[in-house]
Amino acid sequence: MNHWTWDSTWPAPAKLNLFLHVVGRRADGYHLLQTVFRFIDRADSLHFAPRADGGIVLATPTPGVPPDSDLTVRAARLLQQATDCPQGATIHLDKCLPMGGGLGGGSSDAATVLLALNHLWQTRLNRRELEKLGLALGADVPVFIHGRNTFAEGVGEAFTDVDLPPACYLVLHPAVNVPTAAIFGAAELKRDTPPIRLADWRHGQGGNDLEPVACARFPAVAEHLAWLRQFAPKALMTGSGACVFAGFPTRSKAEAVFSRLPAGMTGWIAAGLPEHPLAGL
Repeated sequence: MNHWTWDSTWPAPAKLNLFLHVVGRRADGYHLLQTVFRFIDRADSLHFAPRADGGIVLATPTPGVPPDSDLTVRAARLLQQATDCPQGATIHLDKCLPMGGGLGGGSSDAATVLLALNHLWQTRLNRRELEKLGLALGADVPVFIHGRNTFAEGVGEAFTDVDLPPACYLVLHPAVNVPTAAIFGAAELKRDTPPIRLADWRHGQGGNDLEPVACARFPAVAEHLAWLRQFAPKALMTGSGACVFAGFPTRSKAEAVFSRLPAGMTGWIAAGLPEHPLAGL
């Protein structure tokens, strides 16, 4: 019996890119990527309340973001339109993940809205149909709907699931909001990394092709990464930044490094998840 109800707290977890390669570019300008997405237990939280008037209301708007352009509102309306659903919802979003951090927070929020309301409204789309809807909202939305740690290709929508070892991650958050479009649009971005086969990939292998651009344009990213690499040489930036991270086999090892964090730097420790908390929905 499924325990997810209108009274539930619905999680929207962060993701880390364990590597991120740009292997080409399509004629329409979209970049072709290879990456491994890993979910971690740092998350935004959402609550929903039913509305009989069919309205979609975000009770917790983000300052400076008009509700009509908020991804949570857009996701709910997209599901309504795709299924001719007359029901509405009031959405409460408790934001924990930073904007412009490369953790996929906005995409994860949108995915949780689609998963939750599809269940609560009983609109009965399957996961693949929800993934297609999510892709219209953003390239990272489908992986959160997919719900598994996965090797992703294409524009980030072709998935092959992977089993990843348990790990604890120290994540540092430079106090900058890195715009994804600016990083992908940079002339100096490396776009020709040779593709690798999943069978040839090993945990800990690969870099982030977006990292040099972000570090050059946002010195705080470079500063946090340099500090972390003193203790974890394989530390990486996630997504298009700004957050940087390092994986450790145990929580105590992550805490030992975290305890040395200089004043003025902020971060947290998060455990890697075997799958998205809503994977069984």
